[in-house]
Amino acid sequence: MPSAISTDVLIVGAGVAGLWLNARLRRQGFSTVLVESASLGGGQSVKSQGIIHGGAKYALHGALTGASEAIADMPRRWREALAGTGELDLSGVRLLSEAHYLWSPGTLAGNLTSFFASKAVRGRVDQVKGEQLPPALQDKRFKGKVYRLAELVVDVPSLIERLADLGGDSLLAGQQIEPLLENGQLLGLRVDGREVRAQRIVLSAGAGNAALLDTLGLSQPAMQRRPLHMVLVKGPSLKPLYAHCLGGGPKPRITVTTHPAADGQWVWYVGGDIAEAEGVAREPAQQIAAAQKELGQLLPWIDLSSARWATLRVDRAEPAQSGLTRPDNAFLAEQERLLVGWPTKLALAPDFADRVLSALERDGVRPLHGDALPSLPKPPLGQPAWEQLLP
Repeated sequence: MPSAISTDVLIVGAGVAGLWLNARLRRQGFSTVLVESASLGGGQSVKSQGIIHGGAKYALHGALTGASEAIADMPRRWREALAGTGELDLSGVRLLSEAHYLWSPGTLAGNLTSFFASKAVRGRVDQVKGEQLPPALQDKRFKGKVYRLAELVVDVPSLIERLADLGGDSLLAGQQIEPLLENGQLLGLRVDGREVRAQRIVLSAGAGNAALLDTLGLSQPAMQRRPLHMVLVKGPSLKPLYAHCLGGGPKPRITVTTHPAADGQWVWYVGGDIAEAEGVAREPAQQIAAAQKELGQLLPWIDLSSARWATLRVDRAEPAQSGLTRPDNAFLAEQERLLVGWPTKLALAPDFADRVLSALERDGVRPLHGDALPSLPKPPLGQPAWEQLLP
């Protein structure tokens, strides 16, 4: 029988939100145990495009929405952490791009959308030309407009690895999770037979929260899934591109990020409107054909003849909202010792941690357990989709 553990905060779910929270708590002196049933970051996190949004994509009609207000400060906080001067020391995490871009293909509607977004969004939003353009757009046939946003793009696998390092000895691989009850009160969890008692228990398992709540005999908070059908393109002719391509609607026509593969080639990871409603309904071959047509129209100078293609279905797990709308902020619900939440977006991981820390402070929860943890079986690191689908 594995030894029992007493800790201050027990976290279930080692995506970026759980890992970030774990590191923040440990830095403030709390003892923690972070349980993961599969791989670190292997759910939604490693399927993220890595964009640290500052609100631009939520202001494409020229008005600052609730979402753009909530997320506006995230790039600054992430930059400070990446520089080693913020709430966490993320120095050493690979930064893929210092900026993300709004890219209009030259249509009137797209140009106007770019213009209104540039006026509405906080922070510097500058039009760029010539050598300042992203490499993939530095072609004489490109006739559109490009705005540089004060948003960065991080390499999510290296971020997960760094956050795991900050977790030290607190990471625990566990398949079977059951409630640990005394007199009807939830005191902790039983993880693969090991009792883990804690002052507070945080569920941050993304899509896994629903099953965990069911295990605990709870139906709230309710969860929703918003699906995506992403496209991956890998080839020797690809050049770095980190941009939203705008149409005339409220969502980017496509969003492209570029990621390094283990063999030295680049991978384009394509989302945006093409990955949503109609894209979700398409079979993989149809989705690839749609992406080939779209990229061929928007970037005809890029040779995709030898590119390899794949698609990836992603479920964005969030607190349930009316009409399956996207929540504006990170979300946290509390039931005595249990806290359940979703960051709702990679960039909002610091906001999620803020909400947990505020709840602990309000309830007077202080670090109590300073004993060293026993040697725990650790979860493996999650692998990027392109290494699995396009090795």
